Amino acid sequence: MARNRAYLDYNASAPLITAARDAIVDTLTHVGNPSSVHTEGRAAKAILEAARRDVAALVNAKPDHVFFTSGATEAASTLLTPQYSMGRAEMRLSRLYVSASEHPCMLAGGRFPAEQIEIIPVDGNGILNLERLQELLASHDRNQGLPLVAVQAANNETGVVQPIAAIGAVVKQFGGLFIVDAVQAAGRIILDITTSSADYLILSAHKIGGPKGIGAIIAVSDLVMPKALVRGGGQEKGHRAGTEALPLIAGFAAAARMARDRLEHGGWSVSQREKIEDGIRAIASDAIIYGADVERLANTTFFSLPLVKAETVQIAFDLAGIALSAGSACSSGKVGPSHVLAAMGHGAGTGGLRVSTAPDTSDDDVARFLDALTKIVARRDRSGAVAADAA
Repeated sequence: MARNRAYLDYNASAPLITAARDAIVDTLTHVGNPSSVHTEGRAAKAILEAARRDVAALVNAKPDHVFFTSGATEAASTLLTPQYSMGRAEMRLSRLYVSASEHPCMLAGGRFPAEQIEIIPVDGNGILNLERLQELLASHDRNQGLPLVAVQAANNETGVVQPIAAIGAVVKQFGGLFIVDAVQAAGRIILDITTSSADYLILSAHKIGGPKGIGAIIAVSDLVMPKALVRGGGQEKGHRAGTEALPLIAGFAAAARMARDRLEHGGWSVSQREKIEDGIRAIASDAIIYGADVERLANTTFFSLPLVKAETVQIAFDLAGIALSAGSACSSGKVGPSHVLAAMGHGAGTGGLRVSTAPDTSDDDVARFLDALTKIVARRDRSGAVAADAA
């Protein structure tokens, strides 16, 4: 990152940490295929299994229940399917229930047809409506198949943390399977697959300082698993064919180790988020900070400025040397309101801006953001609209 810029978009992608980069480079020299039985293959296999242990430890899972994918989107597409098996017996899941504020890769529904997808509403803070979920699952026709429920642990735009244990308890009450998208939550809050009632967690390496292009499905057991999306060889116990991307996996493991160490030594402080939000309120008293009344990730602030479009303000920040997002990075190139804000009942507004930090985000970066915001708001108040020029 250039020294004259401030990076405040960690929810989109965290910079590659040094340990992950070193692990990638070191592993590039290993010639063996993890599926080969010779000495070189066994050495590669040892790296793979060590990485599986490191990633599993981040969420208190069993290493044998970690299956690597090309990323979270592939993991979601793998899990969101009507076709599962319990051992050798086929299982049928007849309907997918997904919250309205999910990441686009979850809302797309994977391999479920549109008519078998039910959207669960969220409230004004982005918290899933548990009563509605109960109603939907109570009326679910189990003769057609089991229900499958998919919910984020923490929202990628607002940082709002869902009551995963309570949601999981409802899902289990009605005999469903429960997928938790833990992409934003992993490494930022403590996750334990054994106490969450989740059947599967989804992780992505580049959100925690690992490389792009690698993610994982973590199952609470290997008894019930989805029909493979990528089929061919027997890699990953047949759940995901293709030679494992060993350097990327090694980098993922290094990032998981650092993330776990940080959680074990105090975790993420909310003090910087509070400084950012106090500053926003002081500069623009009419600013709206979303999810402020509920639990959120310590690093995430999602806010809007009335009378100006979020995309316009994002450009102004970029020209001022500050990287942040107008919503999800996966959809920020599209013109239109945030679907997350729309789900929360704020869809008629001007969109939102996401500031997402890391423990090593400097006070100077925060001060730079607040200084730029001061100038943007001053121009808005003078003209009623923000010019794209941040000079």
